[in-house]
Amino acid sequence: MNKIPFVLLITLFGLACRTTTTIKESNQIPLEGTWKLLSGTLIEKGDTVKTDYTKSVAFIKIINKTHFSFLKHDLNKGKDSTASFDAGGGTYTLVDSTYTENLDFCNARDWEGNAFKFTVSIHNDTLIQKGIEKIEKSGIDRLNIEKYLRIK
Repeated sequence: MNKIPFVLLITLFGLACRTTTTIKESNQIPLEGTWKLLSGTLIEKGDTVKTDYTKSVAFIKIINKTHFSFLKHDLNKGKDSTASFDAGGGTYTLVDSTYTENLDFCNARDWEGNAFKFTVSIHNDTLIQKGIEKIEKSGIDRLNIEKYLRIK
């Protein structure tokens, strides 16, 4: 058997597989990056609380290929009654528009070990994340809607 056609066949097969993988990956929602939380809406037991995250607090979410993390703090450097700091992170999965966070680390320790399923969509540089946060042992069962802006 002539080795040149065999090598050419293997090379073409490899290129075809690479093209298929690239197309499949390009269909995923481009979540990777750093996101600034602009606003949040919590709906629980008929009550709605809207928070503007551009005034007295700053909140970012960082997402890489396998993990996410979030950081939030007040903008007064902890020097008044608005003093706060929250952080957490873990692994995630993304299947189509279903984004599931597995919270492995959190300063609110009763949140650790829980999975939270969200629907995500991106329009230009805006990420909308919407889903139920439920922690039975803490009595938390609410709809959370968050709007983020990609940080470039």
